[in-house]
Amino acid sequence: MAFTTVSNFSGKSAGFYISAALKEAKSLDFLNVIENIKYKSNIQRMAGSSLVANATCDFTDAGTLALTEKVLEPKLLQINLDLCKSTLLDSWESLQMKAGAGAPPPASFDDYVISYMGDIIAQATEESIWSGADATGGQFEGFLTAATGIFAVDGTVNTSAATAPYTAGNIIANLQALTANMATNISAVLRKEDLHIYMSPKTYALYISAVSTLGYVNAYNMNGDYAPVFEGYKIAVCPGMADDELVAAEKSNLFFGTDLLSDATRITLMDMAQLDGSDNMRLVCRYSGGVQLGVGSDIVHQS
Repeated sequence: MAFTTVSNFSGKSAGFYISAALKEAKSLDFLNVIENIKYKSNIQRMAGSSLVANATCDFTDAGTLALTEKVLEPKLLQINLDLCKSTLLDSWESLQMKAGAGAPPPASFDDYVISYMGDIIAQATEESIWSGADATGGQFEGFLTAATGIFAVDGTVNTSAATAPYTAGNIIANLQALTANMATNISAVLRKEDLHIYMSPKTYALYISAVSTLGYVNAYNMNGDYAPVFEGYKIAVCPGMADDELVAAEKSNLFFGTDLLSDATRITLMDMAQLDGSDNMRLVCRYSGGVQLGVGSDIVHQS
């Protein structure tokens, strides 16, 4: 079956597809996402102390206001993929054959191929957010990368000792060590609505095993639907995080940046049949991504 597909999306049109792909990176649900960064974005956080005073008839300067600034510079990334159309054609045609009044309208072959590329973008972004290394091709610097990561370079992130590797037998003790450190070092943000404990799916599975054994609110083997929390703190399960590490931070203090509007953002599908007679197609995608923190001293990292 012959197919000819030539599509070119740039700027806002490409941004629509890339935005949808990035949303499949689950960690972004728990990060402050800044879109449309052309080059760099300055992240400013203000911390006030003793600003409120008793009223008087005079103007009396009171308190201090500290301004911290970090630079978020998304890295330009690309996907260049050459594949045979038949690789995806069979699965696309099977979707076309779905019957029933409730079946969704079939996607075009172009959209189907772009969704395939979207999965690649989502997975790569998820991994880079936490453990990416700028020196490695196709990655941007992650939060937890050893030595060169955002936390390591900042130098003010609080650290909590861990008993590793995590097991169902020690995960609660490790979480308690983290929350004890939080109470000591980030007490000012303890009850902020967007404060989360970030962990990997494996770590969360160990926690579920532990609370199931303990029968928390009759949750033997987690029978029932319970919100992921620990001692009142919400849990963020992030597929890209490494095992045996925990992070306590506000969503508003962890940033992800990208550009969805400029002409540098581009998706192109090229059918090679008319150029070289092959049944291949080339996929080209250009986008950007990067992470940064706001105030390092408001974060606790256990590893």
